Amino acid sequence: MIKEGDTVQLTDGKNRFFLKVKKGEIFGTHKGNISHDDIISAGFGGYVETHKGHRFAVVKPTLHDLILYGIKRKTQIIYPKDSGYITVKLGLTDGMKVLESGVGSGGLTIVMANAVKPTGKVYSFEREEKYIKNAYQNITLAGLEKYVEIQNKDLGDIDYKEFFDAGFIDVREPWHHIHTIKKALKKGAMVGFLLPTTNQVSLTLEKLKEHNFIDLQVVEILERHYKPVPDRLRPEDRMVAHTGYLVFGRKSWEDG
Repeated sequence: MIKEGDTVQLTDGKNRFFLKVKKGEIFGTHKGNISHDDIISAGFGGYVETHKGHRFAVVKPTLHDLILYGIKRKTQIIYPKDSGYITVKLGLTDGMKVLESGVGSGGLTIVMANAVKPTGKVYSFEREEKYIKNAYQNITLAGLEKYVEIQNKDLGDIDYKEFFDAGFIDVREPWHHIHTIKKALKKGAMVGFLLPTTNQVSLTLEKLKEHNFIDLQVVEILERHYKPVPDRLRPEDRMVAHTGYLVFGRKSWEDG
């Protein structure tokens, strides 16, 4: 069953379209126009036809679908291969308050918000105002806007004390902000970082150790797909390899 305001995916096996349905509206594609009312009537698992007779399946999109194919990117996103690990590593669950700095296009924000709903919230801080509107649109497409608050602030300008249950930081020079991050996290809270180069990892680790963070970990996650042809099974010609180094640590219980 599809309700007005639900996000749907239309696919014919090659083309994918994502939209929020609204009664009475028309969705235009290069294959023809589709009535939103027809989409609602078809329901998830049904089919609709454009005015040109082209057929699309109506599918309920997964977060993976939305992040890889549905959201509009103004920045490089954190891929699902990383965001899934990040969410589990930080221990995100319902009710948690999460610090995020560097919202970008909102790919990771969507995954974290989905993990902490319905009573938790992701508090995102983005210094570049030009990214915020697009991030909100992407988060709204995923139906998770109630669980995210984005502020146009630099990480160094935030002022919270032992408020957040976990955090994830995706900024250029996070080592300059470890003191601020430490102050904002509750004791024992996990924090993660995405860093593109090894020298940035080293500088961040040095500061984390200086501020008594424990359980430090550095990990790189690679993803390799195979061609799903039973009699010619082999790897795809391309793979999503290095997207960044993930660094994790936990705020010690022994100091504030």
